[in-house]
Amino acid sequence: MRKLNIGIIDLIAKAPTRTMWMRVMGANFVSIMPQVVATWCEEQGHEVTLVTYTGRENLIENLPAGVDVVFISSFTEAALLSYALSNLFRARGAITVLGGPHARCYPDDAQKYFDYVLGFTDKALVHEVLRDCTPHRPVGLHLSAEHHPVELPGVRKRWKFIEQTLEKAPFVKIVPLLSSLGCPYTCDFCIDSSIPYQQLDTEAMKEDLRFLLGRLKRPRVAWHDPNFGVRFDHCMDAIEEAVPPGRIDFIAESTLSLLSESRVKRLKHNGFKALLPGIESWFELSKKSKTGNTTGMDKVEKVSDHVNMILRHIPYVQTNHIFGLDGDEGSAPFELTKRFLDLSPGAFPAYSMLSAFGQAAPLNLEFQRAHRVLPFPFHFLSNIQMNIKPKNYSWPEFYDHLIDVTRYSYSPRLLFRRFLANGETIPRWLNIVRGLSSERFGRVRYFSEIRRRLNTDRPLRGFFEQETTRIPEYFVEKIRRDLGEFWEWVPDGALCHDPNAYLLSAQTACSSCATPQAGAA
Repeated sequence: MRKLNIGIIDLIAKAPTRTMWMRVMGANFVSIMPQVVATWCEEQGHEVTLVTYTGRENLIENLPAGVDVVFISSFTEAALLSYALSNLFRARGAITVLGGPHARCYPDDAQKYFDYVLGFTDKALVHEVLRDCTPHRPVGLHLSAEHHPVELPGVRKRWKFIEQTLEKAPFVKIVPLLSSLGCPYTCDFCIDSSIPYQQLDTEAMKEDLRFLLGRLKRPRVAWHDPNFGVRFDHCMDAIEEAVPPGRIDFIAESTLSLLSESRVKRLKHNGFKALLPGIESWFELSKKSKTGNTTGMDKVEKVSDHVNMILRHIPYVQTNHIFGLDGDEGSAPFELTKRFLDLSPGAFPAYSMLSAFGQAAPLNLEFQRAHRVLPFPFHFLSNIQMNIKPKNYSWPEFYDHLIDVTRYSYSPRLLFRRFLANGETIPRWLNIVRGLSSERFGRVRYFSEIRRRLNTDRPLRGFFEQETTRIPEYFVEKIRRDLGEFWEWVPDGALCHDPNAYLLSAQTACSSCATPQAGAA
C-alpha cells in the first residue's frame, strides 16, 4: 500500500460560535474515535493531520492541504457542514469518509455525499478503506464491522493528538477515556439501546491513568462510557491501584441505580468531581433511576433525596431530563421538574427533546410508521429541537411549557441557589457560565423565536403541522448564515432528507428476505 496523506476532521461544532460556554469548554467535547483512527492510520505508515473544530477556529484556514483521504467525524447537527467539506475535498481530488453518530443514524443519506460511510469501525475496517481508496460515486459504500472494537489504542499512542486538543482549552483541560462500550440498559429511544455492553481491559485503563500522571500535574479525565461503573468494583479497583487519592479528577455519566451512598463515597475517595445521572421522565423509564413503579411527585421526592445525597459528596451533578415523551401530558412533566429543582438546588438540569435520529434506535420505526417524524434539516437536529410531532400537545402548547421551564431553571434566583449549593470553585463558575450563555440566552432565545413564528410565520407553522415538507425560509437563512463560506459547497438537495428512510430500508430488507430464491418451489 502506498503512503497516503490523510486528513481527519472532528466536528465538535456545526458553525462558528461566540458563546462563553463553548469558549471555555468546547475543546473538551472532542470525540475519541477520530484520535483512534488517526493512530491506526499512522501505524500503517501514513501521514496524518488531525483537525478539531470547536467553532472558534477559522476552519477554512485549518483544513489539511494536499490530502488523499479525509475522514470526517460528525454528529447529525454538523452533517451539512460535513457534506460541504466532503464536496470541497472531492473537488480537490480527495476520497472522503464519514464516521461518527451521523454515519450510524443516516447512512443512506450520507452515502450520497461521501465515498465511504462507516458504522461500527475497527482497525480492520479502516485498513480496508485505505487499501481500496477509490471514489464511489454517485452512491458511496456503507461499511460496518460486526461490533465495536474489542480494544482501542491507549493514551500513550494517542498522546500527540490529545495534547493538540488540550492546547485549545483555555482553562479547564479534560482528557477523554473509555472503560466500556455499549450499554446494559434497553431504553428504546437511545442509540446504545441495542448495543451489547462490553467492559474494556482494565490493565489498559491503568496504563492510561499512570501515563497521564506522568504527563500532567493534576489530570482531569472524562469517562465517555454511556454508563460508567456498571462493573463498579472492577473499575474502582483498577483506579485505586493506578492512582493515588487526590491525583486525578474524574467526570462520569452513570445511573442513579448504580449510585448507592457507599459507592458515592468510594467515588469521592477516588477523585470523582462530577456525575451525570439520567432521570429522563417523572412518569416513565424508571429502571435507571431505581424508583420502580413510583411516578409523579413521589418520584420527584425520591430522586431528589438521591441526588442531594450525591451532592453531599460530589460537587457537580448534572441531571438529564427528556421532554416530549409519549407518556407526557399537560403541565405536569414541566411543573414536576421545577419542583425537583426547588428540592435539589445544587443539581444542574440538562434538557433534551425526544427526537428520532434516523436509524439510531428501534423506537424510531414506530414514529415513522405513525408518520410523526418531521424532515427538519440536519443542522437543527440536536437535543434542543424535537423532530417528532408531540402525541399529547399542540406545538404552541409544547413550546409554552418548554420556555417556561427553561426560564425557571436558569433564572437568576436558581443560578444563585445553584452557586451557593455547589462546594467547589470550578463547578460553581461552570454552572454560572453554562446556565447564562448556552441555556438561558441560547435555548430560551431559540425556543421563543420558534414559538413566535408558530403564530406569525404560516409556512413554518405548516411545516411543523406536516402540511408541507418545504423547508421554511427561516431555517434556510439560518443555515446560510451559520455555514458562511461553506454554504456554496453544500451539495444540491442536501437540505432535505427522507425522515422515513429507516422504515423504508427495514421494509426493503423484509421484502428481500421474503422473496423466494430462484428455483425454489
